[in-house]
Amino acid sequence: MKEVFLQYAAYNLWANNLLLSAAEALPEEQQMTEIKSSFPSLFKTVLHLLDAESIWWQRIKLQEKIERPSESFNGSFSELNKALLLQNKQWQDWISGLNEHGLQHEFIYFNSQGERFKQPVYQMLLHMFNHGTYHRGQMVTMLRQLGIEKIPSTDFIAWSRKK
Repeated sequence: MKEVFLQYAAYNLWANNLLLSAAEALPEEQQMTEIKSSFPSLFKTVLHLLDAESIWWQRIKLQEKIERPSESFNGSFSELNKALLLQNKQWQDWISGLNEHGLQHEFIYFNSQGERFKQPVYQMLLHMFNHGTYHRGQMVTMLRQLGIEKIPSTDFIAWSRKK
């Protein structure tokens, strides 16, 4: 099972890097343009991805006070992209140090409403990587709505074929 999660972590980093590079090439005005979606701009969608991965990181590290990067982030789109890719790499490195028992380990965490949950690590990782894929799909739609025609494929199979 570990090999599957190492692949997901590498794929997540690769796909984010491709899509963020495409979005970073846009003028700042387009990065901030409001578009109907779960989050109203490319910038806010990437900020949400950083929040989500960071929150899960803090939970898995049993940090008591969870801090959302969005509450203090005031950098550029480029700086935001770097922060997300750094978080992606942190996950990849962490997973490489896990063993099968670590993936099965159940950890306790509290959601944003203060509800207590207990989940195996592998379920959290599946959720987190799937969540990233979901929002990358939204970003592709946003890029198309901004008139961008050349959008890189971020399908898992495209990553797999490049290996």
